[in-house]
Amino acid sequence: MLFNLCAYKDSTAVISDRGERYSYGELNAMQQNLSVLLKQGRLAFCLCNNTVGSLVGYLSFIQNHVPAVMLDGEKDIEIINGLIDIYQPQYLWIPENRDSEFEGKTLIKQDGYLLIERKTIQYEIHPAIALLLTTSGSTGSPKLVKLTLQNLQSNADSIVQYLDITSEERPITSLPMYYSYGLSVINSHLVKGATILLTDKTVIQKEFWTFAKEMEATSIAGVPYTYEMLRRLRIFRMDLPSLKTMTQAGGKLNAKIAEEYIRNAEETGRRFFVMYGQTEATARMSYLPQERAIEKYDSIGIAIPGGSFSLIDGDGGDITEPDVDGELIYKGSNVSMGYAECIADLSKGDENNGVLHTGDIGHRDVDGYYYITGRMKRFVKIWGNRCNLDAIEQLVKTITVNCACVGVDDLITVFVTEPGLDTEIKNFLSEKTGLNIRAFTVKVINAIPKSPTGKLLYSELQKLIN
Repeated sequence: MLFNLCAYKDSTAVISDRGERYSYGELNAMQQNLSVLLKQGRLAFCLCNNTVGSLVGYLSFIQNHVPAVMLDGEKDIEIINGLIDIYQPQYLWIPENRDSEFEGKTLIKQDGYLLIERKTIQYEIHPAIALLLTTSGSTGSPKLVKLTLQNLQSNADSIVQYLDITSEERPITSLPMYYSYGLSVINSHLVKGATILLTDKTVIQKEFWTFAKEMEATSIAGVPYTYEMLRRLRIFRMDLPSLKTMTQAGGKLNAKIAEEYIRNAEETGRRFFVMYGQTEATARMSYLPQERAIEKYDSIGIAIPGGSFSLIDGDGGDITEPDVDGELIYKGSNVSMGYAECIADLSKGDENNGVLHTGDIGHRDVDGYYYITGRMKRFVKIWGNRCNLDAIEQLVKTITVNCACVGVDDLITVFVTEPGLDTEIKNFLSEKTGLNIRAFTVKVINAIPKSPTGKLLYSELQKLIN
């Protein structure tokens, strides 16, 4: 069992921005209300938001061995239905305001959520699977990462160790629960009996900071976009006496901005942790120790406790020399079992065996610190959400066939040959993915470059945005 809620039964587990306050004992009782209705080993979809109801559902599924797919609670119904068709979940845990969108028998209403049971086919799910997280962030790709309780426990324990998390902490939910990074914040604090400050407000909203200050938030987590926005909001001037720790992952933060945060943290008695992770490794694989942070502010640091890194060249050989680029390989007990893209994949065992080929290119310096320099695959991170450029491209093709997508972190560029589609494409992608319209830009060119065999030349398009 990942969470021993009874061990902290009298301590405050959660305080929400809606005025709710529950102890660990009360939270345990709430999740048990669901547990009596659940059959172990049956799949559930959990439509998440940063509320007590969402948290209760997650805890109940984890505690009762019901594998759950964590999804954005605001995700487009067409995308959710597509995933339902593929994976045939028996249970849906959904916000009450989405009741009319789903069919099935309502088993219970609790904390603003409904538990719906669906008539579905019965199929085998590997008993080690505890949780499934999406890899695409927003596009509705059927690919899911299969995580075990050991993965979750191992990663939570490592994070607790290097961040020195205690029961006195009060992290605020600045990231969504369905996102592996946001979920890891919750996991790593619940295992230590800390108090989670639950809010769906974003860091650009005044209500977020009012809640953070009133409830004495001790830590905040963010992706690069979060910290770029906080600079504009002049966080260094904010009166937040309880805030002691800031953590950053979900993509590479501009080196100068990272240095600025690290130096400010040192000057104000706070801590700013640069980290690196992937959903395939449950959440986090590295952190930058505070004692070397100023010196190595452009680094992702070293492997988390219990993990290790290595580098391989194009032929699969080990790279032992410093400052030589290669693919970054991670080993650790937090590495997932592998992927699922259909029901049959849910019955498969561990295909990774504790080893993850990250797909990132990087090098190691003479002190053993690692640096990311590029990516091998067509993924970009938009404000911490990993987005598959091929999936985005397929969405655009429903509007115009002659298109291609390339990108860098925090911006996807859509190339088209037909003028006048800028607004339509950006609005459509924003609606389908849930990303802000500013994540996309549309450029018109005479022709989409292709090879003699008809293959799109993405490298040529990439040059147009660099």
